Amino acid sequence: MNRLFLCYLLIFSVVGFVACSDENGAAPVSGESSAVDESSSSAGVLPSSSSWIAANSSSSSSEVSSSSENGDSGSGAGMTSSSNADTSTAVKADTTKITYALKPFDGPLSNPHKGFTVPTEGLWTFVPEFEYGPYGSLNNKAWDLISYGSGYQKWNKLNPAKGVYDWTELEKLLNDLAKHNMGYALRVLPYSPSFVRGNDTPEEEYDWTPSFVYEMGAKRVTATLQWNGYRAAVPVWDDPVYLQAAKEFAKALAEKYDGDPRIEYIDIRTFGEWGEWHASHLDGSEMPSDSIEMDMLDYYASVFKKTQLVLPSSGMGEVYTHALSLGITKRDDGFIGIPGRPDSLVRAYEANLPTIAENIAGYKTMLEYTDVIPGGYLKWTPQRWVDAITTAHLTYYVLDQDSDCGYNFYKDYKALADSMTKVIGYNFTVTQAELTTIVDTKGSMSTLNITVKNTGVAPCFFDVYLVAELVDSLGTVLAQIGETVRIPKGTFKDASSQKFSFTYKATAGETSIAKLPGVTVALSLYESEGNFKNGKNPTVRFDNDGILENKKLMLKR
Repeated sequence: MNRLFLCYLLIFSVVGFVACSDENGAAPVSGESSAVDESSSSAGVLPSSSSWIAANSSSSSSEVSSSSENGDSGSGAGMTSSSNADTSTAVKADTTKITYALKPFDGPLSNPHKGFTVPTEGLWTFVPEFEYGPYGSLNNKAWDLISYGSGYQKWNKLNPAKGVYDWTELEKLLNDLAKHNMGYALRVLPYSPSFVRGNDTPEEEYDWTPSFVYEMGAKRVTATLQWNGYRAAVPVWDDPVYLQAAKEFAKALAEKYDGDPRIEYIDIRTFGEWGEWHASHLDGSEMPSDSIEMDMLDYYASVFKKTQLVLPSSGMGEVYTHALSLGITKRDDGFIGIPGRPDSLVRAYEANLPTIAENIAGYKTMLEYTDVIPGGYLKWTPQRWVDAITTAHLTYYVLDQDSDCGYNFYKDYKALADSMTKVIGYNFTVTQAELTTIVDTKGSMSTLNITVKNTGVAPCFFDVYLVAELVDSLGTVLAQIGETVRIPKGTFKDASSQKFSFTYKATAGETSIAKLPGVTVALSLYESEGNFKNGKNPTVRFDNDGILENKKLMLKR
């Protein structure tokens, strides 16, 4: 009797153990389903890239177990079931990883809001008759490096009478430059001693302060030019009537052009010879006090809210410090010829502002300098040119101010000049790019991870928008990968790298575009998200091989 009872008890224990084992085997199925549901929408969106890759990419393919409610395999293909045992099947998740080959762009690389300029003061620059122009008979390839135009306008031409402003000629120039994908660095000058050719030179030829300013009572003095002894009339720079007229013009200029995308930056040229805030060649003319100069900076900063303002070369000391506090950057026009001038711009760079420079003279003139200091100037050499750009962390530089628009300079130093287009300002280089695509029964997900380095000597001083797309072999867009990424101005520092990740998902039954033959990735940089959404081409190019005609970068395996 006891033996029979023990046998029944043993049989009951074994059956009970099998039943418990079957119940415990069903729990993970329920857990996997809830986990997928938890991270999926009703439209079947797959889990986030980080969780998905972590769960599925420990090897080139991973296994996912599934079971039906009655213990049958989820697929039901060639599997058997038992009432006493759990069964499962392994479903492969196909993982493909592509690492793209990356090479530098071959040749000069001109990009917006940085780089080199040459004098472009009139529409005549672009006519075929001008032999040094981009369409001239000399086929001047220095224009391949030019990213923006620069020049001066006369105050009395833009402001011929009190409250009257004539922007006609300036508008024509800005529109012509825009047709050539160039902005304009604007300087409005009140005075230029370069046009004093004798004691009897008509005042309006060199004094470009509007005549109505003097008619309202502003005073002038007579000064002597040091280089030729000629005598000339000069505005009294701190005269209250003059100062008020200058502010009224600044207000009108801001109302017309603040935030205009055709304007690269505006110099505040209110005082001195060529508006450079000095009167060093005019005996008898004196600059205003620091407090008056800083007051003028305050006023310009109050009316210009968007366009970058620039303090001219001779704004120094407390005036320079005050300008930086207002977000007004600094330029210097004594580069190479005068020792230490590039160092003077480091303060502006450290204030996270773009630095701007011009050499002390034209290239051909500087080749004749004697290197005698003091009493002379340093001559132009390739090493001094490179050092000037890198020391000052330049964003903008006049390639050459001679009337030949850089023709002779570029002919002599083409390879060096080409290479420095990738040094001056920002320069974005993709240093790593990898696309991982995982496909399983739930759908597919492609994750693009890239690293971009700013290999230039300065930050990027405008918002830039990074877009990643799947394209066919011809560059036709098939789908955007993830969202557009905004990189705020001034945040992508020189010599720094940033990593970006983009994800494209497709549900079960949808084509995995990334897996189609011939499909690759294109990267683009836009100056506004609106340009991308409106179907315009990008304007900023990467320093990588594979740039398409529309300025997108097509990645290659």
